[in-house]
This record gives sequence, structure tokens and C-alpha cells, in this order.
Amino acid sequence: EKAKLLRSQPAQIVEPKGLLYVQQREFAVTTPKDGSVSILGSDDATTCHIVVLRHTGSGATCLTHCDGSDTEAEVSLIMSAVKSFSNSTGCGRLEVHLVGGFNDDRQLSQKLTNQLLRAFDLQPEDIHLVTFCVTELNDREEQDIHFPIIYGIAVNVKTAEIFHATFPEKGPDEDLRSAHVLTGAPLTNIYDAKTEQLRIGPYFWGPFPHVDFWLEQDDAQILQNLSTSPLAEPPHFVSHIRSTLTFLKEHPFPSRSLFPDRKPRIYKKNEEGLWEQVCSDKI
Repeated sequence: EKAKLLRSQPAQIVEPKGLLYVQQREFAVTTPKDGSVSILGSDDATTCHIVVLRHTGSGATCLTHCDGSDTEAEVSLIMSAVKSFSNSTGCGRLEVHLVGGFNDDRQLSQKLTNQLLRAFDLQPEDIHLVTFCVTELNDREEQDIHFPIIYGIAVNVKTAEIFHATFPEKGPDEDLRSAHVLTGAPLTNIYDAKTEQLRIGPYFWGPFPHVDFWLEQDDAQILQNLSTSPLAEPPHFVSHIRSTLTFLKEHPFPSRSLFPDRKPRIYKKNEEGLWEQVCSDKI
């Protein structure tokens, strides 16, 4: 019933004000006390799943975008993150919401759904599954081709509302963060709720293999080889991958060009509710 209700909602466009956008293999956790961030969100999930974990007592809320790279370790990480804000709260319970995936040919969605359920089941705490809109419950068919119904969701940290969402702005540092994923990064926490700062990096990688070869390929080749579900990707998938590959070509050694002082790039919300970079020497 809950999945049906979520699927029937039209996607709301979430503007950047007060938003913390989470990319693949990233997570962020905050509480209703946060003066900068009121919405956590992510989209472009095809076979990936978006997970929201919330403690009803403290209101601590975590959103992550999982792709099946190391699900058990990822679930442990987000559990610890939410519990670190909820230890002093006597009452309340842990609730989890799983959204994403579809009936894809390779059954990657099904596999990730099972991995997530198992990983949460292995936790010593009681966790209540509240929203389950994944794989076959998030699937639509058009001329024998399967697609996800919902590619993105957002959670309002203050009200706990979860809704179908799209995001015109996926920054800051969208290419840098995507490059981090494309080079095989583990799940990374990008937000410090205590200081209300978004922290990107420092990230390190070596020259991306065959980057010139990939940049020379046509759209169809990129889609076919660099997507887990070529037929179901959103329309901007190829331009996003090209942009990330170009970034990797321009920065083969991020330790020199992007993080020479080994410090993260730090952002805070300004008066308008938008991210603004903070000079690291002020911290």
C-alpha cells in the first residue's frame, strides 16, 4: 500500500535552497535541529536503491544511495551514523525506507534488495521496515522494456516526509564526486551535521584507464558499456558520464590539482540557503 501511494505521486522538483544532494556511494546524516539543511535527496537510481534510515526519537535521518558494491559494510556505516545522534534518546525506534530498482534483465535490483534486507536483518537492533518500494514494486513496462517508476526521492528532515523527487541542482562539485565513484570509491560520509558543513574529499586516484578511448566513443557505446541498465537510464546519463570522464582526464592526479594541501573542499549554506565554498584556512 505504501509503495503504491509513493508510486502514484508526481515527482516534486526540489530546489537547491536547504537541500543536501547525495550522490551514488555517498551518505549524509543530520537532525531536525540542523539550521542549514532541511531536505536530503538523491536520484538517478536505476538498479541502485536509495535508503533512508531514521530514528523516531532523535529525528536523526540518514540518506544514502547504494549500488551493491559492499552492502553489509554500508549498512553498518549508516547504522553507526544514525545511532551516534540517537544514543541519549531513550524513546523512539529505528525505521528504514527502501526505494529504487526495477525488474532489470540482469536481476541486479533483485540482488541489491536481498542484500539490503539481509544486512539490516543482521543488525543487533530492531529495525522497522516502513517503506518498501523496490524492484518489482517500482517497475513499469513499456513495449516489453522495463523501467523504474521512481528514480529519486527526498526526505524532509524536519517532518520525516518521504516523497518522489527530482533535483535540477546536484552540486556542489558534481563532477568531482562522480569521478570519485567512477574510480571505485567506498561509501563516503559527506556531511558534518555538528558544524553544518559539506565536506568533499580529499580524494585520490590515478589516471583513469583508457579515458581517451571512452571519450571518443559514441553515445550508444557509452550507454551500453558504462551502465548497469542501458535501456532504463535517464536521458542525461551519457552527458553526465562524458562530463565525469572529461574531469578525470583533466585531473589524472587529484593530489596535485585538486587537493594539494590534503584538505577537504568545505561548503556551508549562505543566507540564501545555497552552498558556498569556505576557505580552509578559516577553519
